[in-house]
Amino acid sequence: MAGYFAIFLVLLTLASGLIWLLDALLLAPKRRERLVLAQSSAGSQLTAETSDTLLKEPAVVETAKSIFPVIAAITLFRSFLYEPFQIPSGSMMPTLLVGDFILVEKFSYDVKDPVWRKTLYHNKLPQHGDVAVFKYPEQPTVDFIKRIVGLPGDRIIYRDKQLYIDKACAAGQTTGCGTLERITLTHVPDNQFFQGQRQQRRFHEALGENGHNILITPGAPELVRQYHQQPGTAIDEFVVPAGHYFAIGDNRDNSRDSRFWGFIPADNLVGKAVFIWMSFEFSEDPNSWLPGWVPVGVRFERLGKIE
Repeated sequence: MAGYFAIFLVLLTLASGLIWLLDALLLAPKRRERLVLAQSSAGSQLTAETSDTLLKEPAVVETAKSIFPVIAAITLFRSFLYEPFQIPSGSMMPTLLVGDFILVEKFSYDVKDPVWRKTLYHNKLPQHGDVAVFKYPEQPTVDFIKRIVGLPGDRIIYRDKQLYIDKACAAGQTTGCGTLERITLTHVPDNQFFQGQRQQRRFHEALGENGHNILITPGAPELVRQYHQQPGTAIDEFVVPAGHYFAIGDNRDNSRDSRFWGFIPADNLVGKAVFIWMSFEFSEDPNSWLPGWVPVGVRFERLGKIE
């Protein structure tokens, strides 16, 4: 089921629309009838002030009519086109930072209703390298964002901080699949990212159409014993079931993802993250008098398309 805010928007849209419809079909005609009766009883034309009083809409109707178009537009836009999200953690660094505000394209994948999340229209399927928002399988009221690295039928290996993919072959496909591929990593000089006291290394990972950057923390242990154990596979190997996807964070040593809790059902997909529309910087000084949630700057250079 959808989050509480989505349900609230839908209910508010329905309530304001029904009040408007009720007024148009029942209440407004009765007000006009009272005006005609009052004019007949008076035997002459009523004053403008009296007419306005008799025709005046109740406050709840006036409010409903004023908010319905706006709320309906917001609900439609947010449910079927684009939904804004804020990045709360560093699991997708360097692609996404804490304080980034992103737009998620809802129609990139299957289009779902905003309340029960039942598929209304089958659209495109996720591709390798997509940054996707989805309902966390272990707590579906929580939204997660990770990068899709495994499609249904793929065999994924994450070993020694290196990603390997044996892509499933589609019907009639004879190339580009069926062979375990080591995803190429190219070092990108960058000294700005740290995990605790450990400096992280930035790499370009050649997955998807254009590839993307990831972070690896030298010296950080791989928590292999905590990995999701799939029957019949090695502890660092995963075969993606039909109707599911495998996703991991770009901050490879600081992300709790499919390696730890398993696969994402297709029904849990919310949409594809496509654009950073705002990015706030926050103070990291523990002695600052400002609360940690108060922005201290805007990172204009980060605005744009998400790779």
